[in-house]
Amino acid sequence: MQSTGTETATPVSSGVADLFRNAEALLEQLTTARGRMTVTGVVVLLAVVGLGVVLPWLVRRWREVFASRYVTGPGADAIEVVGEYVPTTLSGIALRAVQLAGIVGTALALLIVWGLVDVARSVGELLLSALPGIVNVSLTAVLVVAGYIASDQLRGAIQRFSDNADQVTDHQEEILLRVSQLALFVTVGAAVMTLWGVDLSGLLVGAGFLGIVVGLAARQTLGSLIAGFVLMFSRPFTIGDWVQIGDQEGIVTDITIFNTRLENFDGEFVVIPNDSVSDSAVTNRSGKGRLRLRTDVGIDYDDDPDRAMSVAMDAMDRVDEVADTPSPQVVPKEFGDSAVVLELRYWIDKPTPPRKWGAVSAVVREVKDAFDREGIAIPFPQRTVGAREDGADADLGVGGVEADSLD
Repeated sequence: MQSTGTETATPVSSGVADLFRNAEALLEQLTTARGRMTVTGVVVLLAVVGLGVVLPWLVRRWREVFASRYVTGPGADAIEVVGEYVPTTLSGIALRAVQLAGIVGTALALLIVWGLVDVARSVGELLLSALPGIVNVSLTAVLVVAGYIASDQLRGAIQRFSDNADQVTDHQEEILLRVSQLALFVTVGAAVMTLWGVDLSGLLVGAGFLGIVVGLAARQTLGSLIAGFVLMFSRPFTIGDWVQIGDQEGIVTDITIFNTRLENFDGEFVVIPNDSVSDSAVTNRSGKGRLRLRTDVGIDYDDDPDRAMSVAMDAMDRVDEVADTPSPQVVPKEFGDSAVVLELRYWIDKPTPPRKWGAVSAVVREVKDAFDREGIAIPFPQRTVGAREDGADADLGVGGVEADSLD
């Protein structure tokens, strides 16, 4: 018997060649068309019964036994999760794969029966040579599907974690999800490239040089990016807070990984790079949920400070905008040029600029009315002018203007 091609030295190819030699020997005994038809009918019947009836029954029984003995707890949950994304079960996929292999084997057997040994050998060698690629394609599909399932499950896990943790904002949840998904997809991509024989060392070296170049070219942008992540997780303020960042004051309207946006009290939007935010002093007036305000008022030196303090306390207690807890306070602050200065200290809840100025206005009006009713004077600035005892009248200035002479 002559060879139809160059034989390879691999054990698999040698086994295939021996198989086809034996098939040729069997074929010599099937010299009539009737014999070949009989063998064809037997082969087809065995294929239909074995692949269509016996094999599905065996797979079904195996699945029942395996599920009853081993698939419990987390294993059952994992299989259920996979079943939500895969259009068929794992046992169904295995059954279809075995059936496909059986159909291919049946087709090769029929080719041999009808004397097409050379064609069968060529098809068999082609399938064997393509087998590693088919395996790689299958594994790649499995990795991609697994990455998709893991990404969706990761979203659900982060959502549940965020719901149970009040300190995690929606923006932080989104950042955490995107970073986790990026890490997951990079891992899956690296696994796929390794599966196909791609050398990742060159890619890593190239990525390192690219990172150096990008880092030098975009230092400020990368600084804002890193500062943005720090702000996301350190949370010195959140969207809606009333803050002062350096010289800028307003309500936080947006926080991105590159900048922070404020709306000031003139209705203007101010965009501050995150690296500038991290380098500036940040005052959060909304972080505690209440804010203490201070207002100074002066009383005449002839009035009793204790009585004026009591009147001011009663007046602040009548203001609805002032919080009851902590209670307001009145503290003698200093001796002014024309008055004894009292500092009114009071708190407001849920501080916002409108609530602040509303409380200040109400306190000023109420204290002024109370002082007027009680006869407590709020003096104007005054200056007392007198002559020196040494008689240097000609050098005396009145009202800050030097006089030429005084009678």
